[in-house]
Amino acid sequence: MVTDEKVVYGTEDLLTSLCDSVTRVLNIATQSTVHYSAMVQRITKVGLKPDIGCFVLFDGGFTGLVVLNFGKDTAMELYERYMLHMGMPKSELAGSHTSDEVSNILGELMNQIVGDFTGKIRRELQTNITQNQPKMLVLTKQVMLNVDTPLDRPEMRRVSFYTEKNNVFYLELAIDRTEFIRLHDFDPHDAPDPDELMDMDHSIPSSDSSAAQAQEDNDELLKSLGM
Repeated sequence: MVTDEKVVYGTEDLLTSLCDSVTRVLNIATQSTVHYSAMVQRITKVGLKPDIGCFVLFDGGFTGLVVLNFGKDTAMELYERYMLHMGMPKSELAGSHTSDEVSNILGELMNQIVGDFTGKIRRELQTNITQNQPKMLVLTKQVMLNVDTPLDRPEMRRVSFYTEKNNVFYLELAIDRTEFIRLHDFDPHDAPDPDELMDMDHSIPSSDSSAAQAQEDNDELLKSLGM
C-alpha cells in the first residue's frame, strides 16, 4: 500500500544489511553463531589491522570500501569450523593463521559475504554495485587505506562482531553519504537473485595455483601500498 511518507534507506540501513550478510554467511558456512554489537562507532579512517586484514571495493550505484579485521584466534576459529564443516579431517588443517590456506578461506568467505550483500542491494534498492576480488593480508602492523574513487561526503563506521567462542573481529565501512527514497511500493522478492549464494559450490581453494595467485595478489597490493 502506498503511503504519503516516503521510505528513506540511508547509510545505517546499508550498514545493517551488510552486517546481516556477515552473520548469515558465517553462521551457515561455519555452523556456529556469529553476532554483532547493537552499537556502531563513527570513525575517521579505515584500515587493515593485525593479524589478518581483508578489504574489498565496490562501485556502481554507490561507492564504498569494506574491511574485515581478524585477530589470529578469531581467524583460526572461523577457518577450522569452516573446514571441519566441509568434512576436512582436523589432522589436515593448517596450524597457523599465517598459512596461505587460512587467508584463502577467509578471502572466500568475504567474497561470499559481499556477494550476498550486492544481491540484496539489487533486489531491495533496485540498483547495481560491482565488487573487486577481496584482498587478504597477514599483517604485523596497521595499514591505513584510501578509496581510489573520491568520496564527496564520506561516512565511516566500525562494528564489532563476536564468534561462538567470544573471539572478536571488526567490520569497517567507508561509503559516500547516500539516501535511497522509495517512490512507490514494490515486492523485492519479484526481482531475480543471480547470485544464489547459499547454493554455491563449497570448493576449497587449496591448490598450488590458488596459493601462487594469492601470493601474487598480495605482493602487488603491498607494492601499491608502499610496503
